Amino acid sequence: MDLLRISTAGSVDDGKSTLIGRLLYDTNALTKEQEQLIEKKTAEKGLKDLDFSVITDGLIAEREQGITIDVAHIYFSTKNRKFIIADSPGHVEYTRNMVTGASNAEVSIILIDARKGLLEQSYRHFYISQLLRLNTVVFCINKMDLVDYSEDTFLKIAADVKQMVDSYTNYQPNVEIVPISSLKGDNVVHEFGNTPWYQGPALNEILHEITPDASEDGDFRMDIQQVLHVQNDNFVDFRGFSGRISSGTLKIGDELTVLPSGKVSTVKEIRQYETVLEEANAGDSVIVSLSDEVDASRGSLFAKTGEEPVGAKSLNATLVWLNEDVANIGGRYLIQAGSRQNQAKLQQIDYLIPPENPQLKLESAKLSLNDIAKVELRLAQPLFLDSYEKNKANGAFILIDPQTNNTCAVGFVES
Repeated sequence: MDLLRISTAGSVDDGKSTLIGRLLYDTNALTKEQEQLIEKKTAEKGLKDLDFSVITDGLIAEREQGITIDVAHIYFSTKNRKFIIADSPGHVEYTRNMVTGASNAEVSIILIDARKGLLEQSYRHFYISQLLRLNTVVFCINKMDLVDYSEDTFLKIAADVKQMVDSYTNYQPNVEIVPISSLKGDNVVHEFGNTPWYQGPALNEILHEITPDASEDGDFRMDIQQVLHVQNDNFVDFRGFSGRISSGTLKIGDELTVLPSGKVSTVKEIRQYETVLEEANAGDSVIVSLSDEVDASRGSLFAKTGEEPVGAKSLNATLVWLNEDVANIGGRYLIQAGSRQNQAKLQQIDYLIPPENPQLKLESAKLSLNDIAKVELRLAQPLFLDSYEKNKANGAFILIDPQTNNTCAVGFVES
């Protein structure tokens, strides 16, 4: 059973928490205790329709304030597929939460209130989907029950959505636009006949038809986590390199280059504990033995010979600033990707990008919380990264404050 990772985004009060609760309820993914909690809270509030938001709105104190904060991960499964939903808040000041929530997603669900149409946050959410190169974006035009299931209202918003999508010439994901009512349940899992003018699939059907990303399609990359030296009755002078394959496939006999040393050797054996494999794929944690003694340790990278990433000391990247402390040109940080870590300097801030209007290029000499910018970084030593567009698994990194050890930013390498 395959796994699909979903991120949800919406402006304040767009009904995101209700949508997730409805989706879980109608797919029979809730426990009896959760269903009883919904019924109890609904009765306490004197509501006519079930209050599904209690499933995802987190702590009691947060619900009492009437807001959803931070990023919640919801795990559920149906007969055919497993799902992980990253539910991040919709407030502008939580842009960093939206980015982290969507960082591992394969599809984005963006909610739009049918009464309000596209808002500034809608553009921001779609920009983040573009930044993370998500393959599928589903726009759910919610609260159709509050506009009497008007086809004209839906068509107008759908036209605005298509215009927004078409404005990105270098990013054309698979786009679905669905009229729904999270509260009543229309077109979430079931169709109740209130939108006869809509002939497309319900949200649940769309989520089951999406093909998860195939990281094995990219060039082979594996960060070395640990070097294992074993000497016992079963393993004589055994030396293996353990780590997780982030992209591509590996077979016995493949020729690998070890970075940064540049040494070349052939794969002699691939193991998962006591099991010997002929082949391993992206996502597998394995132990690799080589035919030759090579200089490799934690922080080294395996790549197939002829497919090595460029070892540059200068990086052009899109940076999302996550820290409350301001970043200034010349600031020094630790840059980390996988198990690789090095020193980096913020050499230049080319311009800030307002996600609600990404065509604008705003000059700035500093980066503040939630800012998104094109920057240039200078590294003490190459980190051997790919462009994010070419290889997501080896094209992203974080910046760390060496004094506080706080994560300051997430970055995406440009081509």
